[in-house]
Amino acid sequence: MATEEAVSVSRASACLCVLCGLPAAGKSTLARRILSTAAQHGWRATVVPYDDLIPEQAFRTKVVEDGVNLQEMHTEWKSHRQAVLYCIEQFLQKSEILPEAPSSSGISVAAWEQCTQGLMGPKGLKPPLVFLLDDNFYYPSMRYEVCQLARKYSLGFCQVYLQCDLESCISRNQSRSQPVPTEVILEMVKRLESPNPQKFSWEVNSITLNSTGTVSKSDIQRVMELISSALNNPLSLGEDNKEQKVK
Repeated sequence: MATEEAVSVSRASACLCVLCGLPAAGKSTLARRILSTAAQHGWRATVVPYDDLIPEQAFRTKVVEDGVNLQEMHTEWKSHRQAVLYCIEQFLQKSEILPEAPSSSGISVAAWEQCTQGLMGPKGLKPPLVFLLDDNFYYPSMRYEVCQLARKYSLGFCQVYLQCDLESCISRNQSRSQPVPTEVILEMVKRLESPNPQKFSWEVNSITLNSTGTVSKSDIQRVMELISSALNNPLSLGEDNKEQKVK
């Protein structure tokens, strides 16, 4: 009994799980399977799809010749990414009431409302809450922002990197109704930095899945164990001073 109480005290109320990798690597497919499995565990879970939340114009020009224009576009896009995390933070602060649509955040109100549907749970019960952040997250600095939010609220934090060969990503992408330009994927390959716990200690709670083929049941089990471990080992503010920072 004492052991159960100790686990309960140290368990995080929520987990931020980063799903990262190239476009069409299989992140959204994986997220849907995690949602189904999370429901069987009695967890509240939702997918936070950056592509749906952030306005199209923020993504429109990712690869341009003029370095100045690229910098300006990146600044706008970065502010929208921060707005997504702000909305998650607002939900965490107001979890006892139905979350309001973030009309002033610049992200899609309809998409955010879709994210938060069904997250309130039965009154009086507080099952674990899992946010699956679905984006490319190709720079460590992008992922570190999520880690900082988890640390601020003593949440669980983990990362799943989907490793898929370039040819498969391009082929899958071309079959989509709204494909990402191939040149954007090629540029992203050059920039992508997968989680590296040896370089950044805050990335230690990460796994890599080979998603070139079909993600297996054992892969899903690995993800669920990763999230469960993150929930049982929430981050703390004090850890921040021990880490190598991301520039």
